[in-house]
Amino acid sequence: MIGSHAKMPKNTPNKDMAVNVYSTNVTSENLSRHDMLAWVNDCLASQFSKIEELCTGAAYCQFMDMLFPNSVPIKRVKFRTNLEHEYIQNFKILQAGFKKMSVDKIIPVDKLIKGRFQDNFEFLQWFKKFFDANYDGQEYDALAQRNHVKLGSGGPGSHTGSGVGSSSNELHTMHRQKLISHAHSHSQQQQHQHSSHAQSTHQPHPPLVSNGRSSSMRGRTDNTH
Repeated sequence: MIGSHAKMPKNTPNKDMAVNVYSTNVTSENLSRHDMLAWVNDCLASQFSKIEELCTGAAYCQFMDMLFPNSVPIKRVKFRTNLEHEYIQNFKILQAGFKKMSVDKIIPVDKLIKGRFQDNFEFLQWFKKFFDANYDGQEYDALAQRNHVKLGSGGPGSHTGSGVGSSSNELHTMHRQKLISHAHSHSQQQQHQHSSHAQSTHQPHPPLVSNGRSSSMRGRTDNTH
């Protein structure tokens, strides 16, 4: 939850300052590279097929626009580019957005723009935690915000997401459905146990003599008297 008691400095967007996150060694979700890409594509209605494609910085700029409206000039972001100097420009926009929202994070621009997997994956892991700590659940039309410009190469490993943010993307929806299903199953099990207990409580006692052998033995006993 975004801190509601933080004082807003001048020229800050109409939203509280960012919640900072630091440790990325232990993550609660431990998502794979495939899951991470699916999350990005679902949130931004993008078509990234590789982690390395995030080296342009454009996705992070749009995430900031989603989290903190007007924190970055989204119209200046280069969404379709393969030029390194435009990558740098995108990251400068991101850095300015971080500063505006008091995000305590140094962006390793020189490493990210080289497009190596490990550097970009580590930064994405941090950003996922940052996103989860700051996202308030509101829907966001990512395509409309970037004027329906395609984001990502759209290769074989990609799929276009719904673009409605973390609380509605496929991964989170699946997780919520599992929790709901588990709770429903547990409730049904409790009801069944309660019903079985009630039936056993009110069930009449069976007759003491229930077979012919017992009856004949009782008859022989009676004859002795």
